[in-house]
Order: sequence, then C-alpha cells, then structure tokens
Amino acid sequence: MNTTSFGEAVAKRGEQTLAGLYWRHASDAVRLAFLLTGDQHAAEDIVQDAFIRLFGRFQELRSPDAFEVYLRRTIVNLSRDRFRRLRLERDYAAREGDSSFRQAVTPQIEERQLIRDALRSLPHRQRAALVLRFYADLSEQQTAEVLQCSVAAVKSLVSRATASLRERMRGDVL
Repeated sequence: MNTTSFGEAVAKRGEQTLAGLYWRHASDAVRLAFLLTGDQHAAEDIVQDAFIRLFGRFQELRSPDAFEVYLRRTIVNLSRDRFRRLRLERDYAAREGDSSFRQAVTPQIEERQLIRDALRSLPHRQRAALVLRFYADLSEQQTAEVLQCSVAAVKSLVSRATASLRERMRGDVL
C-alpha cells in the first residue's frame, strides 16, 4: 500500500525535474560563466547562485520551456554584479592603500592568455554579447533576449567588441 500523498508525489516529481534541469544545463552554464568572468571558481559560484535563484522561482516561470534563456540571463546578470562588486572593492582598496588587491604582472604569457585578457578588458555587455553569439552559438535574436536588448543593439555590441579586440591584439602583438 502506497502512503505517499498527492502533494508529496508532485513535490518529488518537481525535485526530479529540477535535478534533471541542473544536470542538463550545468556544464554549459559553467562554461558561459567562465567566459564571462575568466575565473573557474567564480563561474561555478555564479552558476550555483543562478540555479538557486531559478529553482526558487521555477513554478513562477512564464514558460518553463524557456528555462535555458532564463538561466543564461541570470548568469549574465550575476557576472555583471560580480564585476561591479569587485570594482567597488578595488576602488575602496585603492583609497585605503591596501596593497593586497594589487595584481602581479606576469611576463611572457601565452597567446591564449592574451586573448582571455583582451576579452576580460571589454565592457561587460560587449563581452557577454560576444560570448553568447560566438561561444554559446546563439542567434542575434536569442542573444538579444538574454541581454534584454534589441537585435540592433546586439549587432552594435558585437561590432564594437570585435573592433576593440582586433585593436588590442594588434597592440599586444606589435
């Protein structure tokens, strides 16, 4: 005889659905967050936070089929928030004279590191547009949905980002 109530069964099924969503999207989400932040640990933290936020609102999603779009948007927003927080911390440390926040400069780094640094030097929205368009292989329309802007804005962001990267890479190579 099964003593599980209907409510418990629905809750258990919801947990399985959420777990399935996590396993289906987590690795791609971490890659996206890593490309946005350049830091593996921060990327993992951001993805965990994104899933927690979305899981808490899973029942409220207008379209549960659009979970991936909501997840990407949340990751982009959380990574932007992280950069804002880090900038505030650096500004505070600079004002207070804390030398522990100063970054060490490493001589002779590989081309891959140069590209990562160039990508990190871009403003957040440009970096996000590039990563979503070319790494996540989203269309301009999908990228616009994630960034909550127009397709024209995505085109502009990608154009400015690629021009900046070209200029930066030419400067580093020469």
